[in-house]
Amino acid sequence: MTVNVGFLGTGIAAGWHLENLVTMQGVKVAALCDTAEGKAAGVAARYGGRPYTGYEEMLDKEDLDALYVCLPPFAHAEQEIAAAERGIHLLVEKPVTLDPEQGRRVAEAIERAGIISSSGYHWRYYNTVDRVQEILAERPIGMVLCRWLGGIWDAPWWRDRTKSGGQMVEQIGHFFDLLRYLLGEVRSVSGGLSHRGLIDDVEGYNLDDVSTVNLRFESGVIANVSATCMVQRGYSLQIDFLGRRLVLELTMGRLRIADGDEVTVVKNRVTSELSSHFAALDRTFIEAVRRGDGSAIRSSYADALRTLDLVLAVQRSIDTGETVVLHGKGK
Repeated sequence: MTVNVGFLGTGIAAGWHLENLVTMQGVKVAALCDTAEGKAAGVAARYGGRPYTGYEEMLDKEDLDALYVCLPPFAHAEQEIAAAERGIHLLVEKPVTLDPEQGRRVAEAIERAGIISSSGYHWRYYNTVDRVQEILAERPIGMVLCRWLGGIWDAPWWRDRTKSGGQMVEQIGHFFDLLRYLLGEVRSVSGGLSHRGLIDDVEGYNLDDVSTVNLRFESGVIANVSATCMVQRGYSLQIDFLGRRLVLELTMGRLRIADGDEVTVVKNRVTSELSSHFAALDRTFIEAVRRGDGSAIRSSYADALRTLDLVLAVQRSIDTGETVVLHGKGK
């Protein structure tokens, strides 16, 4: 079976997925849509497919099996619902929306249509994360420390909080999603703090320069997540899981396991090229579409909505200083 794939949005993230898809047998890039005049045509010249500027025209004219929705967070409206109503399977880049109510409408449409859905939280597919999951099944931990020290993303919409949601929502969502995947649901979010004013040389920038927040999981584990976008891009991205004489240091490139006096390093199987970080995610989604079985997908659209609820609670705590209760009785 050839899987006919369409793209809605042809920006940076779409390019990463396209680089993977064109190497897969039995996958055809059939159509691409972007509202910017000429942009889809330029991408189509490289990867194939017919270009469109209107998504409804693309969905009506093309016989698509799957649609990659690679839109900025603010731009999600009726596109996913239109695709679901046509029986088209969906991979929606994260965060899947900034409006939880709109997201629930999409989730309901996906369920009604019985289609397969996936989100873009690719960290869940790393072999190093699999190893962390194995260890945590046997060894309890008490604390997690996360730091994302990086720079401002290329896309102009990213630096505008009304369009991206802010760094914690759009970018650090990868960390919050991974913590949910490995540790379960968060009971409460507290101690949110932020600082701004150091980045004064970037037009249209209105994000927090630095931010930090604390999480308490239903298991009792506590976590701190701290982030900045005022240093070099990708300077340091790390999650430390701390147990009794146990430290698991997870980065994009490797997992360092310090178990007592014994240290083991597990390398991530991805290469240094960023596009490869999506390879397992893309393979899993395409194979799920081909077989009509989404059981191997690690983050469905509905699950990504739960991560959205968490990151919005994080931003609320940062903005107000309040403790935000998501599950249970709080503290």
